[in-house]
Amino acid sequence: MIDLHTHSIFSDGELIPAELIRRACVKGYRAIAITDHMDSSNMDLIIPRIAAIAREFNGVQPVRVIPGTELTHALPGQLPDLVKKARELGAELVVVHGETIVEPVIEGTNRAAIEAGADILAHPGLISEEDVILAAEKGVSLELSGRKGHSLSNGHVASLSVKHGATLVINTDAHSPGDLINRSFAEEIILSAGLDRKQIDSIFRNAEKISKI
Repeated sequence: MIDLHTHSIFSDGELIPAELIRRACVKGYRAIAITDHMDSSNMDLIIPRIAAIAREFNGVQPVRVIPGTELTHALPGQLPDLVKKARELGAELVVVHGETIVEPVIEGTNRAAIEAGADILAHPGLISEEDVILAAEKGVSLELSGRKGHSLSNGHVASLSVKHGATLVINTDAHSPGDLINRSFAEEIILSAGLDRKQIDSIFRNAEKISKI
């Protein structure tokens, strides 16, 4: 399992990074990105700390730790500068909190995240066909979510992504220990989104490419 969207106590997660990494290891993870919720108010505090943890843990235990961010509820017009700043601070992976149907995300966030060059658009809800086409053109990955609520639109995201050749990834958006999943359950989520077993391996290969393992 490769999980490119998780949270620690640096935002609203329950676990310190060390325990999050250890529990991921027990679940059989090969890589985990710690992508706490951020905006301009806290990214300069969190990203360097996650980057330091990654340097400390990588190479001495089996799970590759990727320092990242989930830019959350930022104004669409702020995203270009926030994506750039996150990378300057040491984020190797930039996730943007998409227009999930269970939260009041500002309309236009999906498009702004894609145009800003985020790596992953998380739980993009009822994303428009035009935005999926743009994501495919720009190489921005779209997320199938294992998280309750956010997962309600997985089928919509999957069908449009397959239609237009957009890259898909499967992530947990984990906030607590019980949110972490093994590969077998991740495969069930993919199948539940209306995809078939032939597409499962390609989705995991996408995650391998992003995580560089």
